[in-house]
Amino acid sequence: MPMSNAQIAQVFYRIAELLQIKGENPYRIRAYEKAALVIESLTEPIEKIYREGRLTEIPGIGQSIAEKISELIETGKLSYLEELEASIPAGVVELLKVPEVGPKTAWLVYKELGIKSIEELEEAARAGKLRNLPGMGPKSEENILKGIERLKRFSERVPLGIALPFARQVVEWLKERAPIDKIEPAGSLRRWKETIGDIDILVTSTEPMQVMDAFVSLPIVREVLAKGETKTSVVTEMGIQMDVRVVEPDCFGAALQYFTGSKDHNIHLRRIAQDMGLKISEYGVFRGDEKIAGVTEEEVYNSLGLPFIPPELREDRGEIEAAAEGKLPHLIELKDLKGDLHVHTKHSDGNFTIEEMALAAKQLGYEYIGIADHTKGLGVAAGQDEQEILQQKEEIERLNEKMEGITILAGVEVNIRMDGTLDIDEEVLDQLDFVIASVHSAFKQPKEVMTERICQAMEREVVDIIGHPTGRLIGKRDAYEVDTEILLDTAVRTKTILEINAFPDRLDLPDTLCRAGKGKGLKFAINTDAHSIDQLNLIEYGVATARRGWLEKEDVVNCLPLEELLKVFRRK
Repeated sequence: MPMSNAQIAQVFYRIAELLQIKGENPYRIRAYEKAALVIESLTEPIEKIYREGRLTEIPGIGQSIAEKISELIETGKLSYLEELEASIPAGVVELLKVPEVGPKTAWLVYKELGIKSIEELEEAARAGKLRNLPGMGPKSEENILKGIERLKRFSERVPLGIALPFARQVVEWLKERAPIDKIEPAGSLRRWKETIGDIDILVTSTEPMQVMDAFVSLPIVREVLAKGETKTSVVTEMGIQMDVRVVEPDCFGAALQYFTGSKDHNIHLRRIAQDMGLKISEYGVFRGDEKIAGVTEEEVYNSLGLPFIPPELREDRGEIEAAAEGKLPHLIELKDLKGDLHVHTKHSDGNFTIEEMALAAKQLGYEYIGIADHTKGLGVAAGQDEQEILQQKEEIERLNEKMEGITILAGVEVNIRMDGTLDIDEEVLDQLDFVIASVHSAFKQPKEVMTERICQAMEREVVDIIGHPTGRLIGKRDAYEVDTEILLDTAVRTKTILEINAFPDRLDLPDTLCRAGKGKGLKFAINTDAHSIDQLNLIEYGVATARRGWLEKEDVVNCLPLEELLKVFRRK
């Protein structure tokens, strides 16, 4: 049975973790992490690429990794991974799930205290047994306990960036294997929440048991919890529960609305229905025994005197009241974007040349693409110094002379140092089309210090955009301790744009801060932070986050035509 992109990517992430524990060469570890990230971001099945003999054409996939992918696809397992796992106690690997525990710490607590489970680690931390280990102290102990708490919060939820491609793969497999008329994921996935508890898929079909037979036979199924003609539940290899429901065509809209949720949104709708003498359920909207709506979601909402409410807004945060008053926002759409302003190339830690990234952006229909490679303060990403930045600007100017249909903007992602200064001379930055400033170090500064650090960067006239403003990595690292109210107010006052980083691990700014910023008149940029061509497609996650934050295209600067965008960059 075929392996999904996510399954194969997880194998390489696992190899990287094991190599870290063994203290292997960092460049070798990075090669596996890079391969995993590239595979995860592919827009076509890697098995198809393999069958067509194109594996080594993928940047970051050399001959050695290609051979491992081949073995995985052909056998479903990898001997190299099995050898690595056999050489390391299983409990040590489990400890790496804790965000504050790295390979050295995992090995240290195992070697010194025999700790080989997260439960044992928590018990030792609470008992004060970690603080006296080499290189550790009370603060390390406290951070590990915070990491365990964070792990518990996310242990039953899967990041959107993993769940969505996974669900889409299942949908495609089901379409290939069973007679299906309509099929649609529902639940929090359809609302584009940043983490997903389980996955619901709704289907209409004249042969429901064929659908269920196909579903339980998929390669991602670890355990079948229940199988029936209308509902089948399984646990997937990732440990996430997935339900497939087959519904009648005349109920599909009602079922889609009901199972999309959210719970609070649906409770509010039920109250409205009751006040109107109606009953609303997954089967439709009823007046007594008469069914008055259910084929489409639009029918369901219209029967309650409401316009259609987009799934991303269905959190009972005022969307129903806005709908009733005719004040729903005209949410931004993917087609509104005219460019991506945060793209990396081979000039720092990207996988492609400037020209290759620009041509890929042109294929997406963009009017412009913003190159924003890292600067020298981020050595691990091969950041550029002043001279290299100016040389890159000259290369971009030469490319613009010969390219048609797209304009390349010369930008940079400059580091905000611990004291709020920038790591590149401002006279150099002033020569660029735009500047993104981001925090890439010292994430645990006190709240007032971090707030002042970012605000000081916004005060710089050369800084146009603050990149991934809260610094969070979903399920891996909490946001900085920062006063978001001051952050938003300073951005408005200094006319600094805040980024909505579309990379699925980030989705930063979060939707709630997008909405708060919109209320203050803030402007945003939706960017991918792409390091490869395929990652340009991650922009949809940023658009979804913006939609959840009630943003319209007028709120987003990269919905502007090029000349208007450049005026925005010059206004500080």
